Amino acid sequence: MQQIIPAPLVGSIAATLMLLNILFWVPILLLFSLIKLVLPFQAVRLGIDPILLRIAEAWIAGNSGWMRLTQPMRWQVSGIDDLARQQWYLVVCNHQSWVDILVLQHVLNRRIPLLKFFLKKELIWVPIMGLAWWALEFPFMRRRSEAYLQQHPEERGKDAATTRAACEKYALIPTSVMNFLEGTRCSPAKQKRQQSPYLHLLKPKAGGITLALDAMGEKFGAVLDITIVYPGGTPNFWQFLQGRVPQVSVLARTLPVPVAQPLPGQTSEQALRLTCQQWVNQLWQEKDAKIDLLIKQTIAH
Repeated sequence: MQQIIPAPLVGSIAATLMLLNILFWVPILLLFSLIKLVLPFQAVRLGIDPILLRIAEAWIAGNSGWMRLTQPMRWQVSGIDDLARQQWYLVVCNHQSWVDILVLQHVLNRRIPLLKFFLKKELIWVPIMGLAWWALEFPFMRRRSEAYLQQHPEERGKDAATTRAACEKYALIPTSVMNFLEGTRCSPAKQKRQQSPYLHLLKPKAGGITLALDAMGEKFGAVLDITIVYPGGTPNFWQFLQGRVPQVSVLARTLPVPVAQPLPGQTSEQALRLTCQQWVNQLWQEKDAKIDLLIKQTIAH
C-alpha cells in the first residue's frame, strides 16, 4: 500500500482504521466498566477486571492490525521472549513521541499484563479516549511545579495519594505499571532548557517508581526496562500514520526490583527514595550509551 499510495492518503487510511477500532471497542469497554461502577464489590471487580483487560488487549491487537497494513517500518525487537503474562511488572522507558505508546503496546501486548500509564489530569477530557482511560483505571495526575506547591501547600501529596490508590487496585490481579521516567517527551529544546547531561535523554525522575514500589513493591516480580530508538529520527504522530518511519528498535531487558536498605537515622521512605534515584541515574547512563551506539551502528550501515 505504502509504495503506490501517496503518504497523506496512507495517513488518512491509517487514521480512519484507528478511529473505527476505537469506536468498536470503547463502547464495549464502557459497558463492563459501568457494571463495576454500579456494583462496587471486590467479587464483582475480580470478575469484571479480567474481561476489561481482554477487551483492551483485543483493541490493541486491532491497532497492530492496521499498523501492519499501513506501516512499512522494519521492527528490530529483542529481550521479550521470556516475559510472563501472570507476573507484575514495573515498566520503565525513554519517551520521545506519542508513537512510543503504540510501539510499546504492539510489542508487549499479550506478553505481559496490560500496561497501565500515569496520565496528566487534563487528558481525561480527550473525546472518547478519556473515558476509555478512565474505564481501564489509568491514574490521572496533576503535575504541579515546586513554585506552585510552595504557594498551595495543600496540593502537596495529592499525586502520591492517587498513585497509592491506583496501586492498591493493581495489586489484585497481575498488572504492568508503566512509567516514562523523564516525565515528558524528550526534544533538543527540552534537553537544552534542562541542561541534561545525556546525549539522547532528559534527566530521569524517580518519584513515580518510588511511589509504586512503596505501595506494592512486594508484588513486582521484575523491572522491565525498555529502550525505544528511531534510527531515522523521532517521528511525530502524523508522520507515523503516513508510514514515514523507516525503522524502530525496541530493546527490552528484565532487571531485579530495587531494594532499599535504610542506613542508621534513615526512614524506610527516605532510603527507598535515595535508592530509586541512584538506580534510575545509573540506568539512564547505560540507556544513553546504548542509544548512542545503536544510532552510530545504523549510520555505519
